[in-house]
Amino acid sequence: MGFNFAVGVLGVVVLAHAAHATIQYRSLLKITGDEFSGPPFTVVLELLVGLGFCLWAALTVPGKFLSIRPQDDENRVVSLPVNLDFMIFNHRGKAFPMDSSNLSKSSGNLR
Repeated sequence: MGFNFAVGVLGVVVLAHAAHATIQYRSLLKITGDEFSGPPFTVVLELLVGLGFCLWAALTVPGKFLSIRPQDDENRVVSLPVNLDFMIFNHRGKAFPMDSSNLSKSSGNLR
């Protein structure tokens, strides 16, 4: 848990505080009977700071981005997967005619 993770946690805390401040502001407006026209500037500023912190953490915590090289042998599929249970060859597409003679006969019946 490094510095970047702590920045992400701080961002979540700042966003939670902004949500709490907005709820308190709306309840204050209900008590005074005023209309809600939008959150105060300080809440909007907290939201932007929290978003920046969370974005920073999301981009730095997972690790370094590596490029994908298509010419590597590791990226090639050379064999079928070991578990063939999820390969489906029997589907409803076989209910439709495949040859063009069936298609022309069925389209002629529609006229």
